[in-house]
Amino acid sequence: MNRDKNTLEEMVRTYFAGVDGEDLGLVFSTLAGDCLFSVETHHVKLVGRSEITSMFERLWAGHKAVCHDQFKFITDPENSRVAVQFRVANTLHDGGLVFKSNCNFFTVKDGMFSAVNVYMAGVNTLHGPQGR
Repeated sequence: MNRDKNTLEEMVRTYFAGVDGEDLGLVFSTLAGDCLFSVETHHVKLVGRSEITSMFERLWAGHKAVCHDQFKFITDPENSRVAVQFRVANTLHDGGLVFKSNCNFFTVKDGMFSAVNVYMAGVNTLHGPQGR
């Protein structure tokens, strides 16, 4: 099912609102149950909500706050895909800030993200199983 440009961008914004708000329900309102989540730059592949939940719990435990903003979208509604470049501002527990420039590629199937491919600058803050 094809999605229009605005719907695809809104799905991405909803996903990141869930990440930034530490709201798994909101995150999973956008991700299919068997979503493939990969951090391509760090060779991490996660499948399904259990593995993805663990990843986000590690991210949130490791930071006082996370913020994704300054979105630049490229949408492909005919193929149900959207790419987004954005800034990440991670607040450390000691109050320090770490900024990154990342890019994610999202694939939509049956109205949900079936795949999320992450290209991350710097240290991997989305560790895979056993901290990979």
